[in-house]
Amino acid sequence: MGEIFVVVEHRKGEVREITYQMLWKANDLCQKLGSTLTAVLIGGKNEPFIQSLAERADKVIAIEGETARNFSGDLYKEILCSLVQENRPILTLIGHTSWGMDFAPSLSVKTGYPVATDCVDVLVENGIPKVVRQIYSGKVFSKVSFKPADGYLVTIRSGAFPSDKVGDRKGEVVRRDLPADLSEMKRQFIGFEDAGAGAVDITQAELLVSIGRGVGEAENIAVVKELADLMKGVISCSRPVVDKNWLPKYHQVGTSGKSVKPKVYLAFGISGAFQHVAGITGAGTVIAVNKDKKAPIFRVAQYGVVEDLFKVVEALKGKLRG
Repeated sequence: MGEIFVVVEHRKGEVREITYQMLWKANDLCQKLGSTLTAVLIGGKNEPFIQSLAERADKVIAIEGETARNFSGDLYKEILCSLVQENRPILTLIGHTSWGMDFAPSLSVKTGYPVATDCVDVLVENGIPKVVRQIYSGKVFSKVSFKPADGYLVTIRSGAFPSDKVGDRKGEVVRRDLPADLSEMKRQFIGFEDAGAGAVDITQAELLVSIGRGVGEAENIAVVKELADLMKGVISCSRPVVDKNWLPKYHQVGTSGKSVKPKVYLAFGISGAFQHVAGITGAGTVIAVNKDKKAPIFRVAQYGVVEDLFKVVEALKGKLRG
């Protein structure tokens, strides 16, 4: 049943993790729908990662040109519209990132294909794709169907799927030059601004002791920091803690912070918004402590404690001190 497109997201010569996650899911969908998997790369000449994409797809369409080496939402919209009209893919998967949301809505308007955004799963029922989205701060999952159309656009939440390589493909690489008749772009790439690494690098920690808004006050952070020190771990946090200026941004875990892969992740007073959960998909063991037994964090935690976080912190410190 046709093709499934995966739009490759890349930056500074590297494929973003969301791309590999979408390729993993697209492989599963292709088996169910009998479709072929095509990775669509819009980038510079001879990008170094093309072969790694070919190992995960049946085909790679590489639209190449130096002006495409850096992202432009206007450029992606124009090129993808042409490719969608030419190939008529049943599904086009796009990352639900700042990049993807820059062009996915306008691409939907231009192609006439319906779009579902921020999806955590894509299902096939009677040969028809449906998507799963979270509502009410992640406490309820909703299954969404599309109006009938030739194809559908879906933006995928980061961390929704594994990024493992499936099978042993050697996909065909089809290279094309940028079209010469593209309309003038309204925006121009200037450069990347990376935030400083900060005093600690939470991405390298094997044990993270993380706090959320449940910590209550800035003064209470020292209580949890003491536990982190006793465990020889590193303190990290969710976005509300940074927004309140209780900790510097380099401590933040999540889509607007950093993705981490500790062996153990202790989450104290963190509700588990999807932006935060996306940053801990690589964690070995997640242990959550929250007074709200319905907190979404418990869906991803291997161990959960429904209790006041300070009681648990003090109990752990008492055990560690003997």
